[in-house]
Amino acid sequence: MDADAVTQTYRRLAPIYDATFGRVTGPGRRRAAAHVNARGGIVLEVGVGTGLALGNYGADVRVTGIDYSEEMLARARLRLADEGLSQVQELRQMDARHLDFPDDHFDAVVAMYLISVVPEPQRVLAEMARVCKPDGEIVLVNHFATERGALAWLERKLGPFADRLGWHADFDIGTVVGSGHVEELSRERIAPFGLFTFLTLRPRRPDPARSAAAG
Repeated sequence: MDADAVTQTYRRLAPIYDATFGRVTGPGRRRAAAHVNARGGIVLEVGVGTGLALGNYGADVRVTGIDYSEEMLARARLRLADEGLSQVQELRQMDARHLDFPDDHFDAVVAMYLISVVPEPQRVLAEMARVCKPDGEIVLVNHFATERGALAWLERKLGPFADRLGWHADFDIGTVVGSGHVEELSRERIAPFGLFTFLTLRPRRPDPARSAAAG
């Protein structure tokens, strides 16, 4: 994905996102927030968008949301003001490839419908793992490529149009679980129609010995 293409796509989508994609992605957002609420603690939502999930977080968590799109963030800030969501600490414009937070800072890092959208997804995963506490969790909700059938055929056909669509229809789950930055804890297909996957992951720290040898 090209960063400029992503910016342009979400600038166009911002006014209609809630009424279109927001309806389809609601179950996954509620599932992720419920999981995080059960854990509690300090939470980072990467790709907060228009803030659709913010109202689902409970009073026992403290949420920071970031997004690359100023247009999406503007709508999230309006939502925050309208709904008085005290659990949300701040909303910031930020590139997920360069998170401006210290190591081992968050109890949970959440990314919903994001990882197949961003440029350099493995770099984003590495940053998410870096800022997550060693005993914390990374929670992803996303559509991943189907292995066979008509949907798999359609995803492959849509693959070359990723920049125009704003997401990779044929994004392989191996990009996440095989990245080396995370350890898979659980995997669950969720509504609607099992099109999306709910993943929980644990950050995996680089091996100091291997890093030293490589250096």
